[in-house]
Amino acid sequence: MNSTPETPLLDTVTYPADLRKLDKSQLRQFADELRAEMIDAVSISGGHLGSGLGVVELTTAIHYVFNTPDDKLIWDVGHQCYPHKIITGRRDRIRTLRQGGGLSGFTKRAESEYDPFGAAHSSTSISAALGFAVANKLNDKPGRGIAVIGDGAMSAGMAYEAMNNAEQAGNRLVVILNDNDMSIAPPVGGLSAYLARMVSSSEYLGLRSLASKAVAKISRRVHKALDKAEEYTRGMVTGGTLFEELGFYYVGPIDGHNLEHLIPVLENVRDSEQGPVLIHVVTKKGKGYEPAESSADKYHGVAKFDVITGEQKKSKGGPPAYQNVFGETLAKLAETDKRICAITAAMPSGTGVDKFAQAHPERSFDVGIAEQHGVTFAAGLAAQGMRPFAAIYSTFLQRAYDQVVHDVAIQNLPVRFAIDRAGLVGADGCTHAGAFDVTYLATLPNFVVMAAADEAELAHMTYTAVEYDDGPIAFRYPRGAGTGVAIPEKLEKLEIGKGRVVREGTKVAILSLGARLEEAKKAADQLEAKGLSTTVADMRFAKPLDEELIERLMRTHEIVVTVEEGAIGGLGAHVLTYASDEGLTDSGLKVRTMRLPDVFQDHDDPMKQYDEAGLNAPQIVETVLKALRHNSAGVEEARA
Repeated sequence: MNSTPETPLLDTVTYPADLRKLDKSQLRQFADELRAEMIDAVSISGGHLGSGLGVVELTTAIHYVFNTPDDKLIWDVGHQCYPHKIITGRRDRIRTLRQGGGLSGFTKRAESEYDPFGAAHSSTSISAALGFAVANKLNDKPGRGIAVIGDGAMSAGMAYEAMNNAEQAGNRLVVILNDNDMSIAPPVGGLSAYLARMVSSSEYLGLRSLASKAVAKISRRVHKALDKAEEYTRGMVTGGTLFEELGFYYVGPIDGHNLEHLIPVLENVRDSEQGPVLIHVVTKKGKGYEPAESSADKYHGVAKFDVITGEQKKSKGGPPAYQNVFGETLAKLAETDKRICAITAAMPSGTGVDKFAQAHPERSFDVGIAEQHGVTFAAGLAAQGMRPFAAIYSTFLQRAYDQVVHDVAIQNLPVRFAIDRAGLVGADGCTHAGAFDVTYLATLPNFVVMAAADEAELAHMTYTAVEYDDGPIAFRYPRGAGTGVAIPEKLEKLEIGKGRVVREGTKVAILSLGARLEEAKKAADQLEAKGLSTTVADMRFAKPLDEELIERLMRTHEIVVTVEEGAIGGLGAHVLTYASDEGLTDSGLKVRTMRLPDVFQDHDDPMKQYDEAGLNAPQIVETVLKALRHNSAGVEEARA
């Protein structure tokens, strides 16, 4: 396919089949146009920029060489999938990224046949690609599983678990290691590119296979010696020994921005009978956009920005972010307590551990994308008398649940869990929402579970966790800026299992857990305006419950409503269980539980998400009024 000088090549490509009509000589221009389109789109929508810029050429090459969507292309995590979306039929919607009703910021099966597997948590791609590859092999269908995984995601054990089982897929499985941090490979250039082409060529692969058969007929000692000679010679040149040990045929490293190097290697792999194959590609995060290339984080995640200057349009001023409150508070407390240490799983700035690390680098540990290891590492520290804080997003702590149960809870070890991104998270959608942590932690014996209503409460809970040595303790807090309340100089050690009444009334009681407290207070104002005297309690603890407070409010109020930013099985379920066990509802008391709905909510503005979930002030008011109408109808029916 040829375009006119006036027609950009990108305009001629809607799907990968169109891309394959281009001449190879046109791909450099196409990639440049694709990069420019992505920069412009993300400048409008915000999102993950640097990782996508780093794989523009790789994306182009994969779709040009392989027969997607029959060949299943799986992007690990999905941060880098924006160029992929542009050339798989979604360019017309690319400026709706991460907005309500728009494209997801990650791959999503419901969005396109070119997204065969949804991803937003890391290190799943090889396992999934292996599943596709083996299924096709078993059913004698064409099609490969192609996993693109970053060097950071390779720090997770799941990637190696998958590779350990990959041999059965044969040549149906292709793993592309996108090394954008030079963490494995030496510098690459013409020689390594030549070697990569050579060792991936059909002639070399055929010769290697023939040599293996011939060597098999001679003595075992010679056979083993030749195997080792080849293994270590190639390993010294390419760094592939580890992957060979796992059963992969290793190709690389190659320059991931040089299409003249990429295309022939991918074609050789596509046409070969060897497998599984791992192609080691070295890229540069933020490639092709100077502000991203020069940024410390390579513009990993950005707000809307000016394309010319690179300046991000972030709001200025306002309350501090919750994670910074946690990090700064913990760093200050660690000045006088040398037992305090902090652990994060590849999210130091996202969890606030970067603040701690600046002050106490020797007691700060980034374990990489390895939440399971991080939790058990913390358990070991606690068993040896340290006071470890495992600062992990709620959605990522799910990955280490067995370690939380087996290595922490059963042994009653005082690991402190600082759970960031509790509740709904806006543009990142359901994959990053912290919906389940109260449910999956409060069910465990020995655990204490807290939820911060504001930044001052978070500071108090951090201090409380430091001082609590009787077992595991967790506290959750939301994404984003706090409410603006002042953090007191002297922190309070909270009494375990005790809530606080922030407003006293007589008819309606709202029991809030976590950051819905402000909405609960707004609802109380609206109910008061309707003549309904309302108590608002900040429960603070999901476990242990403040049973004394719950019983008092249930015995003195007509309606009790629980409100929380979590799934079913949290505060509301525990309150209902306690009330049922104690017979507190036998007198006709109306109890209503408000929680996240039993769906995975799509990305949107957080306030809109909570409206959809029914957890803002108007919905709290409506829940109370509906319960009262139901109560009144019941009274009238009894009188009749």
